[in-house]
Amino acid sequence: MKRVIALLLLALIILATASTVGVGFYLSPQDELAPADAIVVISGGETALRVKEGVSLYQSGWAPLIIMSGAARDEGIANAVSMKQMAINLGVPADSILVEPESINTFENATLVRKIIKEQKASQIILVTSPYHQRRASIVFHKALSELPVTIINHSALDSAWRKNGWWMDGWARRLTTSELKKIVYTQVVPFQYQK
Repeated sequence: MKRVIALLLLALIILATASTVGVGFYLSPQDELAPADAIVVISGGETALRVKEGVSLYQSGWAPLIIMSGAARDEGIANAVSMKQMAINLGVPADSILVEPESINTFENATLVRKIIKEQKASQIILVTSPYHQRRASIVFHKALSELPVTIINHSALDSAWRKNGWWMDGWARRLTTSELKKIVYTQVVPFQYQK
């Protein structure tokens, strides 16, 4: 009987560990890179790292265009405009960068970038955000682009604090992960509306 209990406890520990690790990998889907028409970089947590990753993809030849998306967090300059300047400082030509400076959340990122993607006739994009935000951003962009023939390639930037394999070891990362999971549930149940 003790052996059966020990085996059941071991099975529960393995299941709990796999579930915990699995959450991080769920939140951070990564697709194989392929040539695209545009790289879409969303502002938010650790925006500079997101921009750096978008620039790296551009400089590696994965796409000829970068779309920066995000409004100002205060009364200052829009994040997208600051992101464009960061990319220029890293060597990207200004005419290879488009900005969407009005979105204040992921839904608006997707809705407003959708207009640019449609104007550019892009059929494949690389979506860059922080790893913990990648799943939710992907869901929202898929909804926004559902009527367009656009393929989304998920590719996260690095994050200085959050790791998909180890997020549970830090209080801040646990709260962030829990918040993202709740937002994903909300994203799945709320109908998506955008201006055509």
